Amino acid sequence: MNNASLTEKIQAFNPSLPLEQAHTIPACWYRDADLYEAERSTVFSGSWLAVGRREEVASAGSYLTIDVAGEPILVVRDEQGVLRAFSNVCRHRAALVMTEPCGHATRLRCRYHGWTYDLAGRLRGTPEFDGVADFRREEQGLVALHVAEWGPLVWVHAGESAPPLDDYLDPLSRLIACLGTDRLRFVERRSYDLACNWKVFVDNYLDGGYHVNTVHPGLAGVLDYSRYRTEIGRFASVQISPLDTAGASQTVGKVREGENAYYAWVFPNLMVNVYHGYMDTNLVLPLGPTHCRVVYDFYFDAGRDAEHIAGSIAVAHQIQLEDGDICEEVQRGLASRTYKAGRYSARREGPVYAFHQLLAHCLRERLSAP
Repeated sequence: MNNASLTEKIQAFNPSLPLEQAHTIPACWYRDADLYEAERSTVFSGSWLAVGRREEVASAGSYLTIDVAGEPILVVRDEQGVLRAFSNVCRHRAALVMTEPCGHATRLRCRYHGWTYDLAGRLRGTPEFDGVADFRREEQGLVALHVAEWGPLVWVHAGESAPPLDDYLDPLSRLIACLGTDRLRFVERRSYDLACNWKVFVDNYLDGGYHVNTVHPGLAGVLDYSRYRTEIGRFASVQISPLDTAGASQTVGKVREGENAYYAWVFPNLMVNVYHGYMDTNLVLPLGPTHCRVVYDFYFDAGRDAEHIAGSIAVAHQIQLEDGDICEEVQRGLASRTYKAGRYSARREGPVYAFHQLLAHCLRERLSAP
């Protein structure tokens, strides 16, 4: 398979079979550089992507930057309060325009040669550029991207056209409206670098709780696994588990409260975990074919005390360590000559298959493109 063409690798997965008959995506999809490049130009350029918290760009002149699968993105609030998103790449020599993760600016200035753009992305300053033939400053503004706000997040879409964000997020959009997450406030961010392909981490999240009893003994004590269920939309899914804290450890039971746990995912790379008075978002950023970074943002009710918050984040940290260990182990196994593809649990892994079908749809669009 290593010497196969990109077309052969993509067509090796059949996304049209019923779940009971389907095989997973091939192992090479988790390792190959050409598959990763194909994902960059399809999956991550044609999807709504969560890129940051809306509070980071709430005031005029505030901005944030992020790199998603090698694509630099800049979001800024202009002087009139309009939220804008751009490719964070100077039109002169492709240096980054803004280099800090977030901040405040009255103009956008590339530090390489001093080209300057206003907050609407229009090119305003080009030092020592007189006499350049056929150069039209009005055509050299920053490349604009679609941008929207939903929940606590800012979303960007790099495609020519973008579906309505609310429709894209269903059933997450319906669910969040009922859970009172608008009352939660951001508290802390943590990042974890993992030696695994980004899809390994997503697969692990979407397996319908299949790995919880064996990988997360602490979490397993609070979930009523027998009633664990999943709702699957076109681009998002939500796993729902009733909580039963009677037999839970005191450490986990005290900080995972409410009637249900909600584990939502949005294609391709965002997870949202919600309990009573608590939410965290997990953004999975590809760093190459075999590495990724998971960025956690933690939100709590304003009334939560410092001890409760610290205990809750400690539980999330332990779960992340457990997930990271198993995902890195899987990545090592995917390099084995003996493993080509697996099968899905028809009872639990429907969300994983739905994810793989979306991936295949995006990649096959590339093959059919002129």
